[in-house]
Amino acid sequence: MPKTESNAITLGTKAADFILPDAEGKLYELSSFSEKPALLVAFISNRCPFVVLLREALAQFALEYAPKGLQIVAINSNDAKAHPEETLARIGEEAANFGYSFPYLKDGSQTVAKAYRAACTPDLFLFDAERRLAYHGQFDDARPGNGRPVTGADIRAAVDAVLLGQKPSDKQVASIGCNIKWLEGNEPSSLSHAA
Repeated sequence: MPKTESNAITLGTKAADFILPDAEGKLYELSSFSEKPALLVAFISNRCPFVVLLREALAQFALEYAPKGLQIVAINSNDAKAHPEETLARIGEEAANFGYSFPYLKDGSQTVAKAYRAACTPDLFLFDAERRLAYHGQFDDARPGNGRPVTGADIRAAVDAVLLGQKPSDKQVASIGCNIKWLEGNEPSSLSHAA
């Protein structure tokens, strides 16, 4: 299974704005969550084994941390024409089936994935109250087939720090997952000539 690592992005980078729909047609934008002290923007997929491994833990994590002030918004940027399991309707089914209590949105044009420089699923961006990037790393060290338990240890530690008004550790392990399925000819130029 091909593995793609998340791009290196400077901590402190401002969150990019977006306006994206969920499966019911409700539109969300960055300011929809402005009252929350922490925002996790998670680029995920419905079929990627790396996401399948942690989706139930992500749903549980969201329920546990919402009362503490964390808002999660999940975004699916995969090409739905080439990968019909990634359509807006299927996103709605996925959210219902796995108990996602957070908005799961479709980035059909992939402009939001490009704005965030997202590369893989899962690709996790944790922003503080000023919407500055505080953490861009793995959920935890569980991977398909490595036998390690899905705990969310890395993201929990980062969110705990942000909610206390502190900076997470600078030692952040990149997320690894399936590459975002770019629309034909839409692959970011930084990827097209990467070694």
